[in-house]
Amino acid sequence: MVEQHIQVDDLKLLIQLLPQRLTDYLDTNSDLSKLIEVVMDKGHPAEVRMSNVVHRLKDLGDVTQEDIDNMVKKIGEFNTDNRAGIERTLHRVSAIKNRSGDVIGLTCRVGRAVVGTVDIIKDIVENGQNCLFLGPPGIGKTTILRETARVLADEANKRVVVVDTSNEIAGDGDIPHPGIGYARRMQVPSPDKQHAIMIEAVENHMPEVIIVDEIGTEAETIAARTIAERGVQLVATAHGYNLQSLIKNPILSDLIGGVQTVVIGDEEAKFRGTSKSVLERKSLPTFDVVVEIRSRDVFAIYNPVATNVDAILIGDPLVPEVRTRESDGDVMIEASPKQPQPIEDEATHPDLEQLVIFPFGINTDQIITTVHALQVPVRLAKDIGEADIVLTLKSKVKAKSKINQIIKGKQIPLHVINSPHDVSKFLKDYYKLVESDTDTEEEALREVEKACKRAIEECRVVELTPRTNAVRRLQHRITFDYGLNSMSVGEDPNRRLRVYPRA
Repeated sequence: MVEQHIQVDDLKLLIQLLPQRLTDYLDTNSDLSKLIEVVMDKGHPAEVRMSNVVHRLKDLGDVTQEDIDNMVKKIGEFNTDNRAGIERTLHRVSAIKNRSGDVIGLTCRVGRAVVGTVDIIKDIVENGQNCLFLGPPGIGKTTILRETARVLADEANKRVVVVDTSNEIAGDGDIPHPGIGYARRMQVPSPDKQHAIMIEAVENHMPEVIIVDEIGTEAETIAARTIAERGVQLVATAHGYNLQSLIKNPILSDLIGGVQTVVIGDEEAKFRGTSKSVLERKSLPTFDVVVEIRSRDVFAIYNPVATNVDAILIGDPLVPEVRTRESDGDVMIEASPKQPQPIEDEATHPDLEQLVIFPFGINTDQIITTVHALQVPVRLAKDIGEADIVLTLKSKVKAKSKINQIIKGKQIPLHVINSPHDVSKFLKDYYKLVESDTDTEEEALREVEKACKRAIEECRVVELTPRTNAVRRLQHRITFDYGLNSMSVGEDPNRRLRVYPRA
């Protein structure tokens, strides 16, 4: 159990800026630990917004222009995005202006550094994966980024640089708030410069981790991909409520691999029950993991994000892992029920040593299907540090590719195959499996039976390993016996069976 500690010792610095009647009200009538923001609009009663209720202070009279002007004098100038802060605090005051540029409304938001809030996903942010947080405004994404910076800099001893637009993460002033620990902070002069500072951070300061709040433009998505391809861990937030909304966003979808329209054959379209134009992922995602913040204590984790995006695009979304922080601080984890895992306990080669593979740019379902068919002791690694070997495609290995940056300095061998359908050949060669035609046929029949069961239980399309024409005919008979549709796809020598679930 990890206890959370909220640091708000500087709250009085914000309260003292308010009109005296509001200051008196907060000092005597409110539980300040639940205060979120104070809203002041000319000609309306002030609102005090707590975490569980909103108090509209009609008894204190309407907010006047004099109230607002006095506050603006204490605050000083607003920046280009109409925000101002208090030096060395996390509090933020945002202005609403009329058409003449006069301030007629203020939102005074309380900033908090919460120690312990990231522990629910600490294993994810510490293992080097690029992590993207999604969620509605006000749910605590920036708070999590702040705590992530502290954990990675202070506890994991990594070189962390925070790209801080509008000083949202580390507060106003030249000295950052202690909430980010020993992480360094680069201030962004205006929101439209964020992408440039992101690149500058990588080129000039040799970080191991870069933290960015609110990626929202095409330039920023390009900068994020550049950072990831240079082998620097990226932890960020983006505009979006969930993974599906990100896929539909034409500007930000590149963060999770982008989407393109491809044309499939008539026969396959018939079996899929779709038109000939379907959506597919364009490239490898910039982020390895997407964390959807459903509430302050409930996190849905899509890992690996590539597999989840592919599943959504074919209309068969996977159920994410859900972590819930209970009232006593303990974390309850509901693992994804549809994430297939390689068979290890049923391996027919008990004398073989387990091989831990880190797949890069290869659909994990392809590897898992092959492992099921060959019955070899293989496990997929989510963290490259625990892998025995990195398996990737020839198309993914270039002079400045991300995988070359990832394995640089690591004593982990890299094995390159020409296509995903060469996984079977690689594993057979690795384990020196010699099989007769009878063995191949029996293996193929075991494989198709398991594929049929998966198609029925998980209601999803299952693709098998390449087989000869004669063996595929036998596999088609099995799928027919199960009452399922199947079809052969691909060209020899990679022609293979695809099993479809019941409609």
